Amino acid sequence: MSTAHIIYKDNLRTEITHNQSGDTIITDAPVDNEGQGAAFSPTDLAAASLAACMITIMGIAAKKREIDMTGTTADVTKIMASDPRRISEIRVDITFPEHLSDKERTILQRASKHCPVGNSLSIDLQEKVNYS
Repeated sequence: MSTAHIIYKDNLRTEITHNQSGDTIITDAPVDNEGQGAAFSPTDLAAASLAACMITIMGIAAKKREIDMTGTTADVTKIMASDPRRISEIRVDITFPEHLSDKERTILQRASKHCPVGNSLSIDLQEKVNYS
């Protein structure tokens, strides 16, 4: 079975269905690339997927060590380049809850470096991660 099914709706918009769960996501081309910017663009999803993956991998490490990382957040900034049009940089700002110890933060930071999405991205893509 395939992972997802994508339908082109119209006006540079797609509907993505996750086959296992039935959840759907709408994408829209960004304003700077002939779209309306009314939903995540595919490149927005790629950048957000990096941060979501990092937090998920940290969550696995936290679960194994009984660390409560509930409330951890990430803010993502995607930088585009042209010729060819591509994501050139993804900035991820991860904020931990104040109750985490320095040791727990270090464990989670190290775990985040094993994110499969990050390991799958081009080595030419700059990933800048800040933890606070």
